[in-house]
Amino acid sequence: MSKRLDINSVPALVGTVGPIVVIVGDIAASLSITGYSPVRDTVSSLALTGIGWLQTICFLAMGLLLEIFVAGLFFNLRRAGGFRAGIVLLALCGFVLMLIATFHMDAPGSPRTIDGTIHATASYGLGLLFPIAILSLSPSFKSTPNCKSIFIYTLIAGILAFGLIIGAFFVELTSWFGLYERIIILNALVWVGVVAIHFLRLLLKREPKPQSSQTGGNGGKS
Repeated sequence: MSKRLDINSVPALVGTVGPIVVIVGDIAASLSITGYSPVRDTVSSLALTGIGWLQTICFLAMGLLLEIFVAGLFFNLRRAGGFRAGIVLLALCGFVLMLIATFHMDAPGSPRTIDGTIHATASYGLGLLFPIAILSLSPSFKSTPNCKSIFIYTLIAGILAFGLIIGAFFVELTSWFGLYERIIILNALVWVGVVAIHFLRLLLKREPKPQSSQTGGNGGKS
């Protein structure tokens, strides 16, 4: 298997690892804090606790890995309508993730700060950027060989992401906002992981290039 993996496999590999890092980090941090409820409390509020560094590292790592993953899509997808916009917006999602990790939310009841404002704006912005990005890329998935199933799944994930972020503005979520937020994040992480695994499988199935003969050029010499 290692012989069939090359530099082109790196984006698919990091796209597979990134979501796992975030999910495991969130579970580990949530279980480490007494009184913290993943159903009630937001993911961002973990940054205000003693183990907030773990959440920060996970989101920074996911942002960086997402940029590498986007580079893989840039070189492996066939260009169709919306391709450039989708690539730019998805790359921007990675940058916004790093903003969210760097600027922490304001503690409940505390005065509004610049850090908290940037965090809140980036969080809602990411919720809108992600569905626009992947829906813009969906025609390119459709035109890429062996990506028909990913095209359909991308449409589903994009529409679901839109519905969830819009719902966050209109639905009363006081007692279970943490769970709702985690569903939004999980939908995005699963999409990245599924697409990454799909391309990794295609790369592993790819036939290795035949090696040129070293002796053929001398065969006719006496």
